[in-house]
Amino acid sequence: MLRSRIIPCLLVKNKGLVKTVNFKDPKYVGDPINAVKIFNEKLVDELVVLDIDASRDNREPDYKMIANLATECRMPFCYGGGIKTLEQAVKISNLGVEKVALSSSVLQDPELITKISNAIGKQSVVVVLDVKKTLFGGYDCYILNGSKKVKGDIVELAKMAQARGAGEIVINSIDNDGKMSGYDHKLIRLVRDAIDIPLTVLGGAGSLNDIKSVIDEHRIIGVAAGSLFVFKGTYRAVLINYPSVEDKKLLNSLLP
Repeated sequence: MLRSRIIPCLLVKNKGLVKTVNFKDPKYVGDPINAVKIFNEKLVDELVVLDIDASRDNREPDYKMIANLATECRMPFCYGGGIKTLEQAVKISNLGVEKVALSSSVLQDPELITKISNAIGKQSVVVVLDVKKTLFGGYDCYILNGSKKVKGDIVELAKMAQARGAGEIVINSIDNDGKMSGYDHKLIRLVRDAIDIPLTVLGGAGSLNDIKSVIDEHRIIGVAAGSLFVFKGTYRAVLINYPSVEDKKLLNSLLP
């Protein structure tokens, strides 16, 4: 039976695990390999790791780090950051990474989605759309770690990615990043209603109730979070955590 996936999203900067707020002020919170080891023990559904500065700094992906993470992971692993060519995507896939996450490069050259999809399989291609609200209640999409706005409506960009061969869309709310104040349900609904491929949402989770509200309203969906799974308590002490098996069953309890 299909069910929603609950996905920790780890941000990496200079090989360290960091957390941001609104894509700014990255705070070092530990070593990504240690976090992966803990998530292994907690039987997570899937893991996403994003190198937040690779594309903006025009750097190659850190293949050694990716290989180390892929070797350690006992769950499906998605990596994004700095992937600009078909060859890079294939190399990362060959390291044992189940999915490659694409953003800046494919929004500037959409044909790259098709090339990578044909090479490693549609199910392995994830397009990440980093989204910010406009003054008039709409949404703009940004690339290069939120520093450059992309032309086009968010719904049309999601449809384009699907048509080009993406197997999954990730919607990441820049406004809600690190705030732990809940997801943007209007944004989720806009994209969910427009596409037929799997959708994962990121940005805003502050509690398991926030995750449950997304699953209750939007049904089978990927629900990703960063701060929720690396911080604990009012003072945001660093503590790697994840819902128990019982909690996950409860979160999915309303699904048919």
